[in-house]
Amino acid sequence: MSVTTDPVRVGILRRRIRWIVAFTITYNVVEGIIALIAGGIASSAALIGFGLDSFVEVLSAAAIAWQFAAKDPETREKPALRIIAVSFFALAAYVTVDAVLSLTGLREPEHSPVGIALAAISLAVMPFVSWLERRAGRELGSASAVADSKQTLICAYLSAALLVGLLLNSLFGWAWADSLAALFIAGFAVKEGREAWRGDACTVPVAALTGELEIDDHHHDHDGQHEHA
Repeated sequence: MSVTTDPVRVGILRRRIRWIVAFTITYNVVEGIIALIAGGIASSAALIGFGLDSFVEVLSAAAIAWQFAAKDPETREKPALRIIAVSFFALAAYVTVDAVLSLTGLREPEHSPVGIALAAISLAVMPFVSWLERRAGRELGSASAVADSKQTLICAYLSAALLVGLLLNSLFGWAWADSLAALFIAGFAVKEGREAWRGDACTVPVAALTGELEIDDHHHDHDGQHEHA
């Protein structure tokens, strides 16, 4: 996908990303507070992990807000990607520990209607928000904006995993489903954290490292387009 160089369009895209980031921060603060309270009441590792992810979303979005507050956002690209990567790793570490505690019987997750409703709402909202930021980031050529959109998309995946885990526990009493949902969250966070961390490499376009450009032998059409650019 081509990167726009039109100053007017660039300005529009940067403002759009700032608005998306503002919404993401507000939404996730509210979501995180509700999830952590509900997760604590229900002793749900998955719900607590989901709540923590909401605050990781806030950190990630704040990093993008900081980047795009500069006159030249590209100068803050690498630090923003590092912040996003670290936030992924921190989330994965905590959620894994909490899930293990549940699997070993130290915690017994209970039914959480609030958690189920929260997961369903997030599953409906987050994919659209992610798509908007990802589209703007790709057009602008911003690896950090694309990485942040993936962070937002993870929220949708986590919502689906959380919803399944909470429903299985509520309907069938399968407490282990809650822990498996939490471990799914942790595994995905590690994967995305590694991709964001590698985004500062100088020998490979950051767009390739974040998945925006395919660099293997099966995508010659992309290579051809760049040769003609």
